[in-house]
Amino acid sequence: MKEIKRIKEIFKTQQVMEGAGVRLSRGFANTEVPRFDPFLLFDDFSAKNPADYLAGFPWHPHRGIETVTYILDGDVRHQDSMGNEGLIGKGDIQWMTAGSGIIHKEMPEGVHGIKGFQLWVNLPKTSKMMKPRYQDISMHDVPEVIVPHARIKMIAGSREGVEGPVKDIIAEPLYVDVLLDAEKDFVFPVTSGYTTFVYLFEGELGTGIEGSIIYDKGTILLYAREGDTVQLRAGSKGAHFLLVSGKPIGEPVAWHGPIVMNTHQELATAFAELNEGTFIKQ
Repeated sequence: MKEIKRIKEIFKTQQVMEGAGVRLSRGFANTEVPRFDPFLLFDDFSAKNPADYLAGFPWHPHRGIETVTYILDGDVRHQDSMGNEGLIGKGDIQWMTAGSGIIHKEMPEGVHGIKGFQLWVNLPKTSKMMKPRYQDISMHDVPEVIVPHARIKMIAGSREGVEGPVKDIIAEPLYVDVLLDAEKDFVFPVTSGYTTFVYLFEGELGTGIEGSIIYDKGTILLYAREGDTVQLRAGSKGAHFLLVSGKPIGEPVAWHGPIVMNTHQELATAFAELNEGTFIKQ
């Protein structure tokens, strides 16, 4: 028998400046640790004005985490210190496992606007120094599940025998993009005990099945870990949102800038290696 998850906390995105001058909407970050464990940070960098995004994110390091970039519209050029380069375009996903260390840059392109999100996922102590890797997923490889009144893009996880293309991630994530018709209910199974959140970026949502419509654009709903079902209802103009879930790590977090480790000594070592030119291990 399904148990509906309870909404534990509600967050509204806040405007911040990052990179070389990118104006974005931040859902959560270091001040919310460990409530979203294993997730560390969520940003919506959607913008219509090129001045808000073209400065981009020049060369910077990562260690101990994974970064997940999902583009709904526009392009982001990616390049790293190991010689990799590519374009994350409309509908594409890049799940980058920084592991022991990557230095890279992410530069939005074009002057017609961009719509996209970045999620940071923590790595457990046993995997923080793993070999870096990428899973670059084309929009054409992202399957859709069509259910009554909703279209679900399966990026990671599975539903009704349809599995997303992102594989072998330690957090055992669910990451889905949901477009829900106006005034219709959405019921989706998740793993009990896992951290689960919803980010609403278009329309309105309520708690479903006779629940009132109370959440609007830019809202993050963080659910209690108990329960195995998310239940929501769209407002009069429908709703477009991300549903994300993953296995908590439950380890200490030492975080400075783009590097997340377990101890302050590990952070100090990482930044010392950056200065010495020994940061890249693979």
